[in-house]
Amino acid sequence: MALIPLQVPPGVYRNGTNYQSAGRWFDANLVRWYENTLRPIGGWRKRSDNAVTGSARGLLTWRDNTGDRWIGVGTHSGLYVMNEAGSVQDITPTGFTSGAADAVVKTGYGYRSYGSFAYGVARPDTTSAIPATTWSLDTWGEYLIGCSTSDGKLYEWQLDFSTPTVAAAITNAPTSCNALLSTSERFIFALGAGGNPRKVQWCDKEDNTTWTPATTNEAGDFELQTPGNLLAGKRVRGLHLLWTDVDCHTATYVGQPFVYGFEKIGSGCGLISAQSVAVVADALAIWMSRSGFWMYDGYVKPLPSDVGDYVYRNLNTTQQSKIYAVHNSAFGEVWWFYPSSASNEVDSYVTFNYRENHWNIGSLARTAGTDRGVYRQPLMISTDGYVYEHEVGFDYDSATVFAESGAFQIGTGDQIMNVRELIPDELTQGDVQVKFKTRYYPNGDETTHGAYSMANPTSVRFSGRQVAMRVEMATNDDWRVGTMRVDAVAGGRR
Repeated sequence: MALIPLQVPPGVYRNGTNYQSAGRWFDANLVRWYENTLRPIGGWRKRSDNAVTGSARGLLTWRDNTGDRWIGVGTHSGLYVMNEAGSVQDITPTGFTSGAADAVVKTGYGYRSYGSFAYGVARPDTTSAIPATTWSLDTWGEYLIGCSTSDGKLYEWQLDFSTPTVAAAITNAPTSCNALLSTSERFIFALGAGGNPRKVQWCDKEDNTTWTPATTNEAGDFELQTPGNLLAGKRVRGLHLLWTDVDCHTATYVGQPFVYGFEKIGSGCGLISAQSVAVVADALAIWMSRSGFWMYDGYVKPLPSDVGDYVYRNLNTTQQSKIYAVHNSAFGEVWWFYPSSASNEVDSYVTFNYRENHWNIGSLARTAGTDRGVYRQPLMISTDGYVYEHEVGFDYDSATVFAESGAFQIGTGDQIMNVRELIPDELTQGDVQVKFKTRYYPNGDETTHGAYSMANPTSVRFSGRQVAMRVEMATNDDWRVGTMRVDAVAGGRR
């Protein structure tokens, strides 16, 4: 008996054709590779039966000075807080300007005359999309602060949950802003302040009501030299990163008289959406751009991706403003949730494991999220407005949990593979089932064999020039899969 190991390295490779993924994983859903072992991701459960209203595009968790935990959620139509018991309060500011649940491009009925462009060819880039509304949320001490792209004002909520008191505009703060950032030195940055998409304006240190510069304070402003629009800012060790949709800049505290110094550190690497960046390990930022994936570790550099071709072809670019990055520190992952080409709402994800340097893909509808820390588990919000705890249990709402390889072949691929037995390699035998998919040519008809329940050995009977293996969850448990082996012999040529 010639046992052939079906040894597949961690992560998904999906740049190009199925046959180019030979010996690699080609497709997956709700699994991960961690410490060189295939396993399911943790499941999820509702944190509360109370939902927020609107499409959530901002989520923040924090503790107040007494140790109580809070969850802030910004939607296209309002602002909400949830206490640790799961009660939700609407703190939408008085006079708040609601935004758009979906991005809108001016290419609909009546935009141009019938037959202006060739069918199936993208229209010329002659108009800008109106993006879906997003929130930037942060804390000012123990208070929640936020800014919505549809409204542009800077708001503060001072923890009055029982009355409740709604969030209020910060006195004297600029309006028509794109986003905000609470800096390490206790300033608030207003990004795109006053309707100027390149302007950074900040309040006095420790005083968020003083925004007019004077010799007696450290308030100020600076206009970046950039062709882009400011979208987001993040704290990293020793400085702050500011992104436009075109490039990346640093802001470093230098004290009086300039207060902050600014420097452009990357071009052609701007954010694809305001929430498409995650800061990990304090000094590492990873983000998604229209030009691919990027990272900052002291320098801005492109991040090669094994699934970038698939993701960008599968992306609904009209709704790219909905892309949301979530850091999952327990497993060293950054998740980007994005709308696929078949959907106007977020329904898919791509994951990068920065500790083990591999990529993953799958389907999951989450519009915003945040890492564990304040709460024991990562929190994410669904398209219908419910906050979920993730990485708990193994309930997936009936979704199929699987990993599917690219083709395996014997010799040079001109011989038939005759497979008779499978030797499983599981932590607990029977937790998964296996299917095999055979073809005689890379673009030929595909035949599925199985599913096979695991036995020791498992009897199988099929033939083909190329064989792909699909591992599926059979029991809702924390399974592990190692290296499967098959008893296979080379047949004749055809």
